[in-house]
Amino acid sequence: MGEMAWGGLAAVVFGGVLQGAFMLPMKWTRRWAWENTWLIFASTAYLLCPWLLVLTTIPQAFDIYRESSAAALAIVLFFGLGWGAGAVTFGLGVDAIGLALGFAIILGIAAAVGALVPLWMLPASPSAAKLAVTLAALAIMLVGVAACSLAGKWKDKPVEGDRRSSYQKGVLICLVSGLLSACGNLGFAFGQPIIDRAQASGVPPYLASNIVWALLTIALFLCNAGYALLLLRRNGTAKRFRLSGTGKYFAFGCLMGVMWMGGYMFYGAGARRLGELGPSLGWVILMSGMVMTANVLGVLTGEWAGAPRWATRKLVWGIALLLAAIVVLGYANSLA
Repeated sequence: MGEMAWGGLAAVVFGGVLQGAFMLPMKWTRRWAWENTWLIFASTAYLLCPWLLVLTTIPQAFDIYRESSAAALAIVLFFGLGWGAGAVTFGLGVDAIGLALGFAIILGIAAAVGALVPLWMLPASPSAAKLAVTLAALAIMLVGVAACSLAGKWKDKPVEGDRRSSYQKGVLICLVSGLLSACGNLGFAFGQPIIDRAQASGVPPYLASNIVWALLTIALFLCNAGYALLLLRRNGTAKRFRLSGTGKYFAFGCLMGVMWMGGYMFYGAGARRLGELGPSLGWVILMSGMVMTANVLGVLTGEWAGAPRWATRKLVWGIALLLAAIVVLGYANSLA
């Protein structure tokens, strides 16, 4: 693999680390309700950061949008809407069953869907060897995600007599979120004509993808901010913004947003350096990096305290398989 491809791989992995860690600050905003933190995060991640990034790196952005076809813009906005619904359920699912397990389930499904669809879009099929190794790596990654998910079954235990924990409901939310979250990469892949137009206008390749992220995140902001505002009104939790000693919570919510957008910025820049399989290969690497980071942070922050030995063992095996999948994907990209 050439120097450019290795640089792309490193960028995507770092993006996965940022994405896997972006919800960590939410553990330090417990005096707020979920919707309080999520509104600050959504405003930063889905509105302020993407457009600040576009306006500072692509001054001619609105000219590029005007010159792009209506169909290309519409399909990106459509996938952004699906991604927005996925982001809402992402936050709810992770809040219900934990950082480690929630990321594993959601991102495993998102990785499979978001990686396979762009493969079908390639104008020319990759070599049989490259495609076979890529699919094998994807299979290894899915097994790793399944191992992480099974490790969390110890949380599915009776509480207070006949009542059960919210584990099963949380898993269902995560399954739906995984399907919807794949829309992010589909919008990125189908937005290639807009990216190509940006590059033709003189935008460097490592910045050109920003123009699509900004479009995708419009619907993300509307879905997430709208839902958070609805909950704030329905639950009467808007007053928690005024609680004494919670001023730093605003900074934590903004930090979540910066980390989230930073992760996708590095992914967009890195995926374009990975060759023809960039949108598929890079997406799987991003998802694997997110799952590994979230699981490690989940362990470090005590989510797995008291877990039985068999659960911990499955978790370790799952993370090891995810690492192996990234290595195999790197090898796939080196094949002619």
